[in-house]
Amino acid sequence: MAKAGFIGLGIMGTPMAANLIKGGHTLFLHSRSGVPDELVKQGGKACATPADVAREADIVFLMVPDTPHVEAVLFGENGVASTLGKGKTVVDMSSISPIATKGFAKRINDLGSHYLDAPVSGGEVGAKAATLTIMIGGPQPVFDTIRPMFELMGKNITLVGNNGDGQTAKVANQIIVALNIQAVAEALLFASKAGADPAKVREALMGGFASSRVLEVHGERMVKRTFNPGFRINLHQKDIGLANEGAKALGVSLPNTGAMQQLINACVALGLGDLDHSALCQAIETLSAHRIAG
Repeated sequence: MAKAGFIGLGIMGTPMAANLIKGGHTLFLHSRSGVPDELVKQGGKACATPADVAREADIVFLMVPDTPHVEAVLFGENGVASTLGKGKTVVDMSSISPIATKGFAKRINDLGSHYLDAPVSGGEVGAKAATLTIMIGGPQPVFDTIRPMFELMGKNITLVGNNGDGQTAKVANQIIVALNIQAVAEALLFASKAGADPAKVREALMGGFASSRVLEVHGERMVKRTFNPGFRINLHQKDIGLANEGAKALGVSLPNTGAMQQLINACVALGLGDLDHSALCQAIETLSAHRIAG
C-alpha cells in the first residue's frame, strides 16, 4: 500500500481521505482548519505543513477551494514543492483554472515529479459513498499507477487527456450543472405560480425526457427547502467564473453561461453564498416575487 498525503480536509476532502484510509493506505494529513479527529482515530497522521506531508508521502492529493490556494499549497512557504522528492506524484483534485494547471504541472515536472489534475463531481454525497466522477488530465502511465486509489474514491473515472484537460472537463461539467439548476428552478417556479403542485410536477417530469439528476436531487431540495450545502454557491460562482474567463481567452461565446454568472452573483449579493447551489432558485424567486414552495 502507498504512503499518501492529503491536503484540504473540508466537506469533500475529509470523506475522500477517509476512503483512502479504509482502503489500507497510510495517510499524512494537513488542512488549514486542522486535521479532523475522526481521521486521526482512523489512522491518519496529522502534519503541520504541506511540506511535511510531501516529505513523508509518495503521492500527495490536494482538495482545496481555488487556484490561489493550490498555488500556495504547492509553491508557497512550507509548500509541497519545497520537499517533493524526484519520482513522487502530485494529484490535484481541486476545481481550478485549466490554464494555471498546465503551469503548475510544468513546475512540478521540472522538479522530476509527476502531476495529475483530477477534479471531481458528485458532491458530499458522492465523496462519502465513494461514487465520485473523476476527470483526469496527465500521462497515461501515471494515471495507471494512481487508478487503484481513484477507485477507492469514485466510480466513473476517465483519463480525459493531458494536464489541464481534467480541469477543462470539470468546467464543462459545471456549466451543464448550473444551467440545469436554472432550468429546473424556472420550470418549478412556473408550475407553482400557475397553481400546480411543484412536487407533483417534479414527479411527473421524472418519468419523461426532462428527467435528470438535477431534477431528481435539486428539484426535491427546492420543493422541500433543504439548502444545507452539499456544494456551496460560492464554489459554483468560482467555477462559472473560470468558464467565462476561459471563454474570453478562447474567443468563444457562452451566452447562457454569462447570464448564469449574473444569477450566481445575485445569490451571493443576497447572502446565499454558503447555501447549496440548488438555492440558486432563490434568486429567480426574488425576481418573480414568488416561492416554489413553502
